[in-house]
Amino acid sequence: MGVVAAALDQAWRERMIAGLLEGQRADGSFGVHPYTKWTGAHWRLVSLAELGVPGRSRAARAAANTVLDWIAAPSEPVVVAGKERRHASMEGNALAVCCHLGMAHSLRVRRLVEVLLRSQWPDGGWNCDPNPDAHHSSFHETLAPIWGLAEYHRNTGEGRARRAARRAAELLLEHRLFRRTSDGEAIHPEWLNIHWPHYWHYDFFHGLRAIARLDLLTDRRADDAMELLLQRRRDDGTWRAGGQRYWRLRGESNLEVVDWGDAHEVVTAAALAMLQ
Repeated sequence: MGVVAAALDQAWRERMIAGLLEGQRADGSFGVHPYTKWTGAHWRLVSLAELGVPGRSRAARAAANTVLDWIAAPSEPVVVAGKERRHASMEGNALAVCCHLGMAHSLRVRRLVEVLLRSQWPDGGWNCDPNPDAHHSSFHETLAPIWGLAEYHRNTGEGRARRAARRAAELLLEHRLFRRTSDGEAIHPEWLNIHWPHYWHYDFFHGLRAIARLDLLTDRRADDAMELLLQRRRDDGTWRAGGQRYWRLRGESNLEVVDWGDAHEVVTAAALAMLQ
């Protein structure tokens, strides 16, 4: 169990884990494509890993295998203007989850690593934009690969994975995690909020969590984001999700299977872990 999971109210954590696994079928799936937002196995597993589901969980491993059946299948790369265009957040999240579940040495998991290493852009990140004029990596697509590659290195000692994660972190740090290099203003106002779950979306909070996995929080270029983190602390000592909510409990799309509310339980634990 990670630092964040250990700090959670365990009754709440166990209730959320049970809710995320509810409805699982005998084949490990949840009756929809693994990437269905947000009820598919891919997204449930990201939250389960964040909550520290036991790595020995047979249910979680069965779900992870359905994700690998989809994402680790061989496919032709899409190359435009000399750069591979890829939704690298998919491989990044799946890689992090599989490492958490003790599956890092699987050949299919290794394939995810090779895809990420192959498709990394010169500036250190990844991008799915097919526009040939796109020349800058997407922070959204770069966030999860840092998590996945850092976890893969931690589990296997693979130096190439750590170097790739470090290059990607450098991209975030060059922008002080949320600022334009041209004028120092915020790249997007939504990045100044904390989101949970964030799924594949970027914000300053999850940028900090990404570089923390590489022990880079003491880099002076992270100071602005760390100050923003302190500013987001409420009078009662907690942190809460705010800004745009990417999920809903009712409707036709973007449905969650559990009610995160303002997610203060897990957001506070994650914030405190970075400030220790």
